[in-house]
Amino acid sequence: MRNTMTRSASLSIGRLFTALILTGCMGTSLVGCGAKDDYPERMAEEHKADTPVASPAAAVETQAEIESATVTYANLDGEEVTGFLAKPAGIENAPGVIVIHEWWGLNENIESMARQLAEAGYVALAVDLYGGEVAADRDKARELMTASMDRGEVLKRNLKEAYAFLKGQGATKVASIGWCFGGGWSLQTALLLPGELDGAIIYYGRVVTDRDQLATLTTPILGHFGSEDGGIPVAGVREFEKALTELGKDGRIHIYEGADHAFANPSGTRYAAEAATLAWQRTLDFLTETLGS
Repeated sequence: MRNTMTRSASLSIGRLFTALILTGCMGTSLVGCGAKDDYPERMAEEHKADTPVASPAAAVETQAEIESATVTYANLDGEEVTGFLAKPAGIENAPGVIVIHEWWGLNENIESMARQLAEAGYVALAVDLYGGEVAADRDKARELMTASMDRGEVLKRNLKEAYAFLKGQGATKVASIGWCFGGGWSLQTALLLPGELDGAIIYYGRVVTDRDQLATLTTPILGHFGSEDGGIPVAGVREFEKALTELGKDGRIHIYEGADHAFANPSGTRYAAEAATLAWQRTLDFLTETLGS
């Protein structure tokens, strides 16, 4: 019992220490402060007993007629980039959604989410930020995430191309959505496309608190975060929310009590049904408001 209590206390102190560090430095940028970014290690800790199995979020069978295909949506430095496109059959010029994968990569579970968005009336493009690779375990996911962080400018171009592709598909309005790794990039898409992106949904992704960066933001933001998330601490989320409010931005931040990191992930074993269901309904309502349907 004594050893168990000691381990528990150490974990609590460690998480508190992480939260204090993040509160002090997250305002500098998405990447944070310091010479070494420990984000992949923090995500690896959150997913230490996790695997990319389909969660209940991805296990939903669509009922409407959906058209889907693998498509080439970008060409970056001579390399074609492919993603997964799903759209409602027989509907022209539907609003578009850029779907950004978790740290596991663009797998079948992310494709399922694209289909569900298509059933809701949107042209959904699931992008690939990992160069065609997908993780089957935590170590590979950490490797892919770490490598992607050295290619930030390429990933930004990737997302801009995804936006242009959806506009070329006839989408009059476009939003972005992402989970975990993809949640942070959903926010970055909004910062990349001020005056263009019509909505951005963040599922427990990295936030920005720097006022200068957020000052250019024109996109409505919907954020879903878990109160027990040690990788994306609530203290930093509240600072992000405060910055949006003080700058007069449209930020709708929800903290789900008792929910941990990845509580609504399409892939993984950390699904929390009540919080995930409420977050998804809020997501659909937000898309209806910002994009129509």
